[in-house]
Order: sequence, then structure tokens, then C-alpha cells
Amino acid sequence: MQWSDDAIVFGAKPFGETKALVEVFSPTQGRSAGVAHGGISRRMQPLLQAGNLVRVTWRARLGEQLGAFSQFELVEPYAARALNDPAALSGLQSAIALVRAASVERQPLPNLYHGLSILMEALGEPKVWPAVYVRFEIGLLAAAGYGLDLTHCALSGVESDLAYVSPKSGRAASREAGAPFADKLLILPTFLTDPEADLNPNDLADGFALSGFFLERRIFDHKGEGMPPARIRLIEALGRTGRL
Repeated sequence: MQWSDDAIVFGAKPFGETKALVEVFSPTQGRSAGVAHGGISRRMQPLLQAGNLVRVTWRARLGEQLGAFSQFELVEPYAARALNDPAALSGLQSAIALVRAASVERQPLPNLYHGLSILMEALGEPKVWPAVYVRFEIGLLAAAGYGLDLTHCALSGVESDLAYVSPKSGRAASREAGAPFADKLLILPTFLTDPEADLNPNDLADGFALSGFFLERRIFDHKGEGMPPARIRLIEALGRTGRL
């Protein structure tokens, strides 16, 4: 069995004396692992940095076997974009941890791959990537089968001035319809419904609180796990840099 695809590197660790066990995430094959011969060499290590986009070929005699990567070709060094921003590096690590936790190995998730690719593209822009990251988490919820309905008000049906989200249903409510229940609802920042909207001072904090609430309740509580440490470190890193 053999396949070739573009893929985002999720990580690599030593496997024997010269090989590495590599995990990648591709649009057609999902999260996949394989052995890379010479993977711990100085030449290969920069290529296998988590976050890089590579072109890979995977081979195995049978589909259920671990298999081996016979080709790695660097397409885009996304990992390098995060090197000068510790918070961006935390964002990269958190995104990978969430995909690992929310996906099954070898399950294609093309929409989630697309969202992760957009995030990787944005990591070099400090004023942009945190908002893109929140959108990525909302997309991850949808890919995992727990999508939020942010298209219209669940109470009145209107599609404008959406300001809240029900913590029970994950559906939006308009400012007017949700006002009487505001203390029981989650805040919906405008940038999640209007890509052209400017970020207000509290929007990022509200966005991370919204996606984090549903990640915890709908994915990690069901798994009997807490939020991944990498995601907690991301919030701390954004706080230290004054972005939350």
C-alpha cells in the first residue's frame, strides 16, 4: 500500500539508532505515523520540525501496518514563522495537541486540515494569528461533530447583531433576544460572525472563553480528560504578552 500527499508535521521522536517515528496530518489520510530512515540526522531534523508543511510518500505492505515514509520534501517552513513569537509557538503546539485529541488515526478530516493550514500561514503575523486560532478551534469543534450554530438567533431567527451563545445548545442569540438571559449565556465576539470586523479589546478573551468552554464540555469531559496542557500554556503565553 502506498500514498503521497502534502502533510503538516506533528512531531518526530527517535526510533532506534538512526530512525525517527514521525507523525503527520494530511487532508486525505488524516493523522498518520510512520518510520523515517535517517530521521534523527542533522539534515532531517529541521525538515521534521512540528508545523512544517511537507510532501510525503508513505509505504507499507499492509494498510494496518505502521509503515515507513520514503520521501520528505519541504513545501513550506511554517514552524520558522513561530520562532520569534513564543506565544505563536505555544499556539502551534496547542493546535497540534487539540487535533491529536479530537481525531482518530487515519481518519481524513479535510476541513480541519484546511483550517490548520490557514492558522499555520498566519503564525508570522502577531496581530492576526490569535483571532485565526480561535476560528480554528471553532472549526475543530465542527470537525469533531460538535459544531456551533452561529448563523442566526435561535430565539428570533434574525441573522444580525448576534451577541450570545447558549452554553447548552451551542446556538447563537441576538443582543435583543438574549439580553434577559445574558448572565447565563456566553459572549459571542463579532469577529466570529463578521470576518471584516475590527477586534475590540475583550474580543480575543471572549473568543477563547467560548471555544474553550465547548472544547472542555463536548470533547475532553466526554473523554474523561482535562484540557491539554499545551492549550493552557497558550492562554498563559497570550496573557504574558498582553493579548488576553
